[in-house]
Amino acid sequence: MPSHAIRHLAIFLPRWLLAVLWLSWLAGCAGPDLATRDGGNLSMNRAMILAEARQALGTPYRFGGDTPSGLDCSGLVQLAYARAGIKVPRTSRQQFEALPPIDEARPGDLLFFDTAGGGDASHVGIYLGHDQMIHAPGRGRRVTTTTLGLDYWQERFLGAAAPAP
Repeated sequence: MPSHAIRHLAIFLPRWLLAVLWLSWLAGCAGPDLATRDGGNLSMNRAMILAEARQALGTPYRFGGDTPSGLDCSGLVQLAYARAGIKVPRTSRQQFEALPPIDEARPGDLLFFDTAGGGDASHVGIYLGHDQMIHAPGRGRRVTTTTLGLDYWQERFLGAAAPAP
């Protein structure tokens, strides 16, 4: 809805009704394949996981890396979860197989993808909320955020897990 139309509606409608209309419009933009939930308060563990993951932004990708000097996708997960005192398996495949699956991701949960085309989890990211994840994308790149609305991620999504309370 164009901003000038919202200003005109604001004259005639109470603020709470405008908020409901705006949220309803935004809900219509959500993708059907990857269910996420952004509402509610974060546990201390989740807040620490997200803080560590954000601190890793810009870290160079390094295959097998699990330190601040270089990270691969599962190393980023291990590093961020260690901050909250939670041990997770080393590889994305092991994480996908061992961690409890969920139907709806919340900030701090893990998202698994088949980026290699073999049907197994070959990539993992940490859900940030608002249709975004942080991940270590691959050789020659750095830890970054990406939108989950891209067809690339939707087509390769395998599932989510919630190892943090």
